[in-house]
Amino acid sequence: MKKRLLAGALSSAVVLFCGAATFAANPMTFADLVKQLQAEKPKFAKRQQDLLSARYDLANRPAAGVTMSGGKPVQAGVRVKLPAGTTWDQLAAMSPDEVRDKALWPEGFYPLPHPHHEAGGMIFPKHVIDRTKKDAGRDISRFDLDFDLPEHMLAEFPAPIYLTTRPDLGDVSRGQLVTTQNYYDLFKDALNPKQLDGLRLLVTPFPQQQFNNTDDRRSLEPSLGVSCFDCHANGHTNNATHTVGDIRPNEFRHRIDTPSLRGVNIQRLFGSQRALKTVEDFTEFEQRAAYFDGDPTTAAKKGVNTLNRADQVHAMAEFQELLDFPPAPKLTVLGKLDPAKATAAELRGEALFNGKGQCSVCHSGPYFTDNLMHNLKTERFFKPKMINGRYAAMDGPIKTFPLRGIKDSPPYLHDNRLMTLDDTVEFFNIVLQTKLTADEKKDLVAFLYTL
Repeated sequence: MKKRLLAGALSSAVVLFCGAATFAANPMTFADLVKQLQAEKPKFAKRQQDLLSARYDLANRPAAGVTMSGGKPVQAGVRVKLPAGTTWDQLAAMSPDEVRDKALWPEGFYPLPHPHHEAGGMIFPKHVIDRTKKDAGRDISRFDLDFDLPEHMLAEFPAPIYLTTRPDLGDVSRGQLVTTQNYYDLFKDALNPKQLDGLRLLVTPFPQQQFNNTDDRRSLEPSLGVSCFDCHANGHTNNATHTVGDIRPNEFRHRIDTPSLRGVNIQRLFGSQRALKTVEDFTEFEQRAAYFDGDPTTAAKKGVNTLNRADQVHAMAEFQELLDFPPAPKLTVLGKLDPAKATAAELRGEALFNGKGQCSVCHSGPYFTDNLMHNLKTERFFKPKMINGRYAAMDGPIKTFPLRGIKDSPPYLHDNRLMTLDDTVEFFNIVLQTKLTADEKKDLVAFLYTL
């Protein structure tokens, strides 16, 4: 096993970003690089789409009467496909050992690989690319691969922006994608000068591993780079993805979904596994390290933007800490359902959330997070295996993300492996062995929609 993983790691090192050593040994022009990677593109795209088709039902089937805070329909139903001849109740009744030994862990519950896991890197959904080009005049497409999930399964874009300091304004973005072109006009009357400058920096593009001016980039034309808000669009998420920079070898790296920045003011850990302690730490870390795959030598070559902690990082963090959760009209100030506004199903779901479902053990308080990390140990249910360049084994501890506004942030889990909240409830029903009934699972989802 160790020899196989070492061989895979060496292979990935050669493929990954066509590094400087590879170019020195085998000089390749940029035109040759484009030609080679575009020739390989259909093969990897088909591999990923075949995987998604085998795992999920990705049809556009929204929940009746349920929308995100900006109005986009929320997708409903369990989308993970079951192993032939099994039911969810049968799986939930089995021990982890039984599920593992009978190879019955649903394919959609395994880690989801990056669209091209061996290559990795930042990649954006097509509708995000198109809107960014239209509104900001920048091209954030890659010539070597495309995003893999359909738009109807993703978070709404552009998302509304709510400020803790001006809740009276509602959506401060007014339905627009906030960019360098419009941020000043939209926010000049709602922010102080320091906060406004922090927002300016958050929408300003800086060089990144795949988007820069060097000849090993992944954009056809030399690029200014990407901005924080190219992924965290409008302070939320547009589901842009990449692979985490803090794990090696490459097979073990997680696909990471862009988390929402809403409510960072109540969070105490940043990064899904890094456990950085402040949003200032995370802001600086992203541009110094995560933008460049954790490689300081490459960062220097590509033009790393070394932010000044005192007057740049601090200003960026101050704006981020103003980003509020969307309204939740059925919740009281303590994060409980108001019985006068909630349905019977929602109230039953709340009781399950705080009781039999065990959700509140981690997702506690008015914002539904304990600000800790937890290890689900999903490896109890399956034998390790390679999936499209991603070695599915132990994930380790993952931060407890807040559940406030959760219906606005599909897909779910840190790597997008769960398409809907229904999938998420099925996943945790097995992982936590709570043995919820079909009706209880529906009630729990109904409650989650109210958050």
